Amino acid sequence: MIQQNAKIQISVVPRSAKARIAVSETGAVKIHLTSPPIEGRANEELISLLARRLHVPKSSITILAGGKGRTKIVGIEGISKEEALALLAQDRA
Repeated sequence: MIQQNAKIQISVVPRSAKARIAVSETGAVKIHLTSPPIEGRANEELISLLARRLHVPKSSITILAGGKGRTKIVGIEGISKEEALALLAQDRA
């Protein structure tokens, strides 16, 4: 079996009223987080949210770039970019 790894650019909006994921038709991913960008709390929430939505362990998700910024590059082990975008684009209540 070939191991697939996704690399996705994500725009993060910290301190939102509600955590939610939006994927545009162009494949741009925007994630609203309730946590503030203090002491890595927003990054922790981002990883937890992605792990739940993508059905992968948190240890499979790494912030490759943009750890302190709003635009991040996230690496996800064990899933292709296409699969990840499809799962992120699903509407969930």
